[in-house]
Amino acid sequence: MLFSPKNILVCGGSGFIGSNFIRYIYNKYPGYKIFNLDLLTYAGNPENLLDIEQKEAAVDLVKKRYNFIHGDICDGAFLNDIFFQNNFDIVVNFAAESHVDRSFVNSFDFIRTNVEGARSLVEAARKHNVARFVQISTDEIYGSVPNGFSTEEAPFRPSNPYAASKAAADLLVQSYIKTHRVPALIVRGSNNYGPFQYPEKLIPLAVSNIIEGKKVPVHGSGEHRRSWLHVNDFCDAIDLIIHEATDHSIFNVSGEEKSNLEILEIISKNFGGSSEGLKEHTKDRPGADLRYAPDSSKLKLELGWFPKYNIEGSLTDIVSWYKDNQDWWRKIKSKKNYQDHYERQVKAEYY
Repeated sequence: MLFSPKNILVCGGSGFIGSNFIRYIYNKYPGYKIFNLDLLTYAGNPENLLDIEQKEAAVDLVKKRYNFIHGDICDGAFLNDIFFQNNFDIVVNFAAESHVDRSFVNSFDFIRTNVEGARSLVEAARKHNVARFVQISTDEIYGSVPNGFSTEEAPFRPSNPYAASKAAADLLVQSYIKTHRVPALIVRGSNNYGPFQYPEKLIPLAVSNIIEGKKVPVHGSGEHRRSWLHVNDFCDAIDLIIHEATDHSIFNVSGEEKSNLEILEIISKNFGGSSEGLKEHTKDRPGADLRYAPDSSKLKLELGWFPKYNIEGSLTDIVSWYKDNQDWWRKIKSKKNYQDHYERQVKAEYY
């Protein structure tokens, strides 16, 4: 089966993964029209797609392939209007509150955006007969996996409000598949890294703090293990799933397993030294998961996907990107919202 959409709605397209996905699709498929729906909360940044905006400014209105829509995915009446007006072939939902630390402080925003937002979108997709709906889920729904790997059939054991809200959204979409036969797909990604990542996350936080001459806060022992996936590999996997997967499929997308300390050591090498003098250990997060281990064998077997990026080599390019784009992350780190949360993050004090 080869699915070829023409009008694509990307929800949360001004965030880290969403903006990289829009850039990927925009450059690969010149015949596709992309609509970016984003509320532009703290992690949604219009500058993430400035290059696309500049390209679009130089073309005639009838040839425009990218359109930004400012709005809330929880607003059903608003969704009804834009779905009616634009006749979307596919909806890809990246929109989410995704910062685990923040879910300790205010779980309400996570439940509203991640659960009610997903419900509103999949309901609009059902009502307007959208040909494909893609829910972007996460490996964190499986919880900590001390041994072995999590297949798509593994039970959900979320450990924090963020993961619980994503698990709920995942189950909601599954219920729409079973009850309404909505042609939906679910993609469970692992820890993405790459350009335009909000600098609360480990890699951009480490690089930017080292540049600023600050210590890099490391939760607990730093031995927490994650599956690290380059954002371009994730975009490639989603692209393949959209175009070639059968309806109602669920896929894990995983990368390369490394501990947080190993990641920090690789970053430190790019600054000519060891991480030993660059880090400071803090209290661990409440209920911290020690290991995520999604198994993406199904995606490799059924669709032939394999990651192209090696983390040790690609981190050199990522470090260079953050070195070369300091204005981008310095603007974010100068905001009060960021600074207030950073103080809690460094001390691991969320209550």
